[in-house]
Amino acid sequence: MYLDSEKKKEFFKKHGGSETNTGSSEAQIALFTFRIAHLTEHLKKNRKDFGTQKALIRLVGKRRSLLDYLKRKDINRYRAIIAELGLRK
Repeated sequence: MYLDSEKKKEFFKKHGGSETNTGSSEAQIALFTFRIAHLTEHLKKNRKDFGTQKALIRLVGKRRSLLDYLKRKDINRYRAIIAELGLRK
């Protein structure tokens, strides 16, 4: 599988502070970004996979809402995660 438990632990440790801090906004945004990139590559090869397309749109919306929340609560953490993940051009 493209995303096993070791890979998730790595994301949570890098962005959340520890492996058990799965609820931090930064860790969830990083995980969603990885999944979005994976689904985007899948859709480039399989254009008619509408279930995956719907899941991708849902993930982008979840990431957007988390980013909006983080922007409201702590603008410095928001700017740091944007720069770290390279979400803006």
